[in-house]
Amino acid sequence: MERRLAAILAADVVGYSRLMGADEAGTLAAMRTLRKDTIEPLIASHRGRIVKLMGDGVLAEFASVVDAVECALAWQMERQAAEDQTLRFRIGVNLGDIIFEDNDIHGEGVNLAARLEGLAEPGRICISAVVHDQINRRVDASFTDLGDYELKNIDRPVRVWQWSLEASDGDASIQTEQSPLSLPDKPSIAVLPFDNMSNDPEQEYFSDGITEDIITGISRIPEVMVISRNSTFTYKGKAAKIQDVCRDLGVRYVLEGSVRKAGERVRISAQLIDGSSGGHLWAERYDRRLEDIFAVQDDVTEKIVRALEIKLVGGVAAHEARDQTHNPEAYDCVLRGREQYRLFSKDSNAAARQLYERAITLDPDYAEPYAGLAETYVQDWFMGSEPTLDRAFELAQQATARDQTFPLVQEALSTVHLFKKQHAEAIATARHWIELEPSNAEAYATLAGAMHFSSENDEVIALINKAMRLNPFYPFYYPHYIGLAKLGMRRFDEAIVALKRGVARNPDALWPHVFLAVCHGHLGEDSQARAQLAEVRRINPEFSNAALPNLLPYKSRADIDLVVDGLRKAGLST
Repeated sequence: MERRLAAILAADVVGYSRLMGADEAGTLAAMRTLRKDTIEPLIASHRGRIVKLMGDGVLAEFASVVDAVECALAWQMERQAAEDQTLRFRIGVNLGDIIFEDNDIHGEGVNLAARLEGLAEPGRICISAVVHDQINRRVDASFTDLGDYELKNIDRPVRVWQWSLEASDGDASIQTEQSPLSLPDKPSIAVLPFDNMSNDPEQEYFSDGITEDIITGISRIPEVMVISRNSTFTYKGKAAKIQDVCRDLGVRYVLEGSVRKAGERVRISAQLIDGSSGGHLWAERYDRRLEDIFAVQDDVTEKIVRALEIKLVGGVAAHEARDQTHNPEAYDCVLRGREQYRLFSKDSNAAARQLYERAITLDPDYAEPYAGLAETYVQDWFMGSEPTLDRAFELAQQATARDQTFPLVQEALSTVHLFKKQHAEAIATARHWIELEPSNAEAYATLAGAMHFSSENDEVIALINKAMRLNPFYPFYYPHYIGLAKLGMRRFDEAIVALKRGVARNPDALWPHVFLAVCHGHLGEDSQARAQLAEVRRINPEFSNAALPNLLPYKSRADIDLVVDGLRKAGLST
C-alpha cells in the first residue's frame, strides 16, 4: 500500500436512476458522450487522473487542490452553458490522506469527498474547510460558508463551503446558515442565561426559569426583537464577549445577570449592555421574597423597555403585570417541570407530569401547569400512547379557560389541534400565538408546520426564515420544515438539500431520514434511498408504512399517498 496526500473530486449525476428508468439507452449514450467529449478532457487538462468511472459518477485525484477545484468549476459551468441539461451533477472536493492500492484509492479523504458530493445541491460544488483554506485568493470563485456538518462515518464535524453560479454572479437571494446577520430596524436584544449564584447546582433550574420568563416577557413587546432561548442558552457556562454575542446573534443589546436563591428570598442582578460600545445602559439589583418573583420579572422587562426608549402606541404601560400564581411552590414546580420536559425521554416526561400535577394541586387556577401537562401527553402520544391525545386536548382547553393570553397555552392548543387534524383551528391558534408573542421563534415554526400539513406550502419558507432570524442556532426541524414544503411542492432535489441540513443538526432524528428516503425514492436514486431507510431502521427498527396515516397529520390524502408511495419506491414494503 502507498499513502499520499491528494485532492479528491467526487461527482454524481442527479436523479440517475430516474433518468435510466425513463430512457435507459438514451441516458447511457448521453453519459458516454459527455465523458468522452467533456469530462475526461477536463480532468486531463487540469492534470488529474480518473480513478473510477461508475455508471452515474466519477472519482478523480489531483496532485494540486487548485487544479481539482478549477476542474470542478469548469465542469459545472460547462453544464450550465450546455443546451441539453438533462445530465446535472453534484460535485465534492476534499484534500486528505489517501491509500493507493491496485489502481484504486481509499481512506477518510476519499470518504469525505463522497459525503461532500452528497451535500451539494444540483449544479453546485461543496468543498471542505481545508480545501477552502488552500485555494484562498488562488481561485477566481466565491464560496458560501454552510457551517459545520456531522457526516456519516466521519468522526468530527466538518466545515462545508458551497459554490454556485448564482452566488458567484451576485444573487443576493442565496442565503446560508452562516451568512452575517444584519441588525433589524428596531431595538434587538439577547438575554443570556442568568448565572446561578446559589452555590447549589440543584438550583440551576431556577435561574434558567427566571431567564426564560424574562425572554417571554420581552418577546410580547412588538417594538422589540428578542432572540430565542434556544440560541442564547448555547452560551450557558461560557465566557463569551458581548461584542461576539451581538455579532453572532445579530442584535444591538445584551441583557446578562445572576440569581441567588436562599430560603424564601431571591436576589436578582441584571445589566443591559450596548454591544456596539460595550457600555452599560442600565443595571439593577432586586432583593425580594419569592412570592414577589413575578413583580421582579415585570420590573426588569419594563426597565429594559425604558432603556431602549420604546414608545408604545397610546401610552400603554410598558409591560402589563401578570397574575398567574401567588404560590411560590407551584411556580417552583412549573420551573422544574419545564426542565424535565425538555429532556425528551420517557422518564423525564413522567417526572414533568408529576411536577405539573403538583403545581395544579397547589394552585388550581394557575394556567401554565395545565398547558405543560398537555404537552407531556402530546409527547406520550408520539411515543405510541394514542388515547392520550384526547387528554392533552382537554388540558389545553382548561389552560385556555384560565388564561387565553399566556403563550404556552397557545403552543399546546395549536399542537393538539394539528394532531387531531383540526387544521383550521391549529393555524388560527398559531397565528394568535404570534400576535401575543411576536418575537417567539417557535410560534412561527409551529405555524409553518400547521401550514405544511394543511397543504399550504407557499408561506412555510418565509415563516421558517423568520424563526431562524429569531433563533439563529435553530434546531433540526427548521430546515426539516423547509424540506417538507419543498416535498409538498414536488421539488424533490431542493427538498433533499434542506432535509440534509436537518440531519446535520441532529443525525438521530427519525423524520428527516424518513423524508429523505421519500425524496430519493421518487427520484429513483435507489442507493441513496436504501441508505436513508437503513438510518430509519437504525433509529426505529419497528418503523412501518402502516402507521404513517395516523402519525402524520396531513389534511390531504394525496400528501399521505406521496409519502407512502415514496417510501415504497425506496424499498419499504410494509
